[in-house]
Amino acid sequence: MSRLIVVSNRVNPPTAAGEETVGGLAMALAAALRQYSGLWFGWSGKTVPTFTGALDTQTLDGVTSAVVDLEEADLEEYYNGYANKTLWPLFHYRTDLVAYDRVYGEGYSRVNRRFAETLAPLIQPDDLIWVHDYHLIPLARELRMLGIKNRIGFFLHVPWPAHQVFTTLPRHRQLVEAMFDYDLVGFQTAEYLQAFEEYVLVEAGGAQLNPDTLKAFARSLKVGAFPIGLDAAEFARMLHSPKARRMRDLMTATTVFRHLVVGVDRLDYSKGLEERFMGFERFLADNPDMRREVLMLQIAPVSRESVDAYQEIRGRLDALSGRINGEFADVDWNPFRYVNKNYRRDELAGIYGAARLGLVTPLRDGMNLVAKEFVAAQNPEDPGVLILSRFAGAARQLTDALLINPNSPEEIADALKRALSMDKAERIRRWRALFDNVQREDVTAWRDAFVTALAGVRVKRTALAG
Repeated sequence: MSRLIVVSNRVNPPTAAGEETVGGLAMALAAALRQYSGLWFGWSGKTVPTFTGALDTQTLDGVTSAVVDLEEADLEEYYNGYANKTLWPLFHYRTDLVAYDRVYGEGYSRVNRRFAETLAPLIQPDDLIWVHDYHLIPLARELRMLGIKNRIGFFLHVPWPAHQVFTTLPRHRQLVEAMFDYDLVGFQTAEYLQAFEEYVLVEAGGAQLNPDTLKAFARSLKVGAFPIGLDAAEFARMLHSPKARRMRDLMTATTVFRHLVVGVDRLDYSKGLEERFMGFERFLADNPDMRREVLMLQIAPVSRESVDAYQEIRGRLDALSGRINGEFADVDWNPFRYVNKNYRRDELAGIYGAARLGLVTPLRDGMNLVAKEFVAAQNPEDPGVLILSRFAGAARQLTDALLINPNSPEEIADALKRALSMDKAERIRRWRALFDNVQREDVTAWRDAFVTALAGVRVKRTALAG
């Protein structure tokens, strides 16, 4: 079997079972690499005064990680700039927040070139190279320029936006052209794949050679939908860990005589947190007889604090949570807890297991593994109810959740009331269908489907001249 090289913006190699914190990409890649004697390459998360390309390598459980430090200018222009101020809001349909700055684009190109130059000497002739996410779209082009002829695949973890949205990006054509230097490009859902195909056919004048092959820019490209899943077996073991049991017992004791409603999201404007808070507020206002039956817990670890949009949303959420408790709390009860703190995955598993409702309501999301973790953590004999945004990629698989429009506080409030009133037989029926999908379409199925498709590509390309 060929060696697998995984490339991602950040590298978070696993330490011990259950030690990973919130982070779908890191969790999924760690699970995938456990089955391969492979290499995980990317940024260390550290900066140095001058880029040297020096690698820091370590091996754990058969997986070798190789990380490189970036310059401060790389951090600001490539990561904080083009990745998080340009591509992230664009791919999540927030064109009002997109920052178009030529310097950001130059930093993005520079870092992808540096990644390629550092990675190329590590590549062996038979290696399969699997590149991840929007940070590294041009990486294959840079590797081809260095003479790399290996099969290279790319997987996009976030949504691919509609044609009309994507064309608001300056130099959008050049970005898509660089994607045709991959051999295989994968998306989370058929919807995102179709949006990419529409761009290629309409904007780039391309052609659909067959259902999984596009041609444009004088090259052909295999494409497909590969929905990411959980490491279901590991998560099941985690549910029975001491930390998970302690957290479940703590939350059960804290919410005695009440139902726990839980949301777990990175603090981000794409997650629909403001709308979720207002939906819970509407529920409390519309259902005074049910107020004291519930406690909502929102865990939202802070991220990207140097980006203005994230500072602004944190301030608005602080104000909203204070308003909800100020209006509805009593001397012996608060309806809402809002926590900006990271928790271990085994602790989160215990929290999910104690919850009667899971609120997963992003305005736009590539997949959302929190929805799948909530399902996997439920008691089969008395499961909770998942309320899920129809705009999360997971909604295409988890169709037995209560699917809602996350932009509507009224729909959120109505779904909360319906979920709290749902009888056990319906809860069990819905949960069984959800759990079957989580188990069947897990991270192993995702990994095997993508790697098998990449290994099966017939490579006819020659390396680009430098």
